Amino acid sequence: MTEGPTDRPAPVGRFSHVIVDCADPERLAAFWSAALGVGVRGRWHQYVALEPVAPGAPSVCFQQVPEPKAAKNRVHLDLAVTDLEASGARVAALGASKLQSVVQDGQEFDVYTDPEGNEFCLVLESE
Repeated sequence: MTEGPTDRPAPVGRFSHVIVDCADPERLAAFWSAALGVGVRGRWHQYVALEPVAPGAPSVCFQQVPEPKAAKNRVHLDLAVTDLEASGARVAALGASKLQSVVQDGQEFDVYTDPEGNEFCLVLESE
């Protein structure tokens, strides 16, 4: 049995930002701004926030922290793409590094790291 809309509890809130800890928020904002095709929304204290990719969507925000990245991300971004090779070439030109190609349950995706080593995936859109 699936839950209907009235069976759900009222939300506590909505996603406003996805925060990425980093050493250099300006560098990562430049990379992700180009990768997502959005501008910088604002800068304050140790943060640089990007514009949302669509009205009402959360924005990605980079927060400068003193400690380096220590392990695999617990949360990462996936970008839906129509051409893995062309999209991979574009993010590589921006400073990303490819880790691996994966086919899982019929879904193709490539795993990359951004300029600070944060993992993200380019996911081939299904037809």
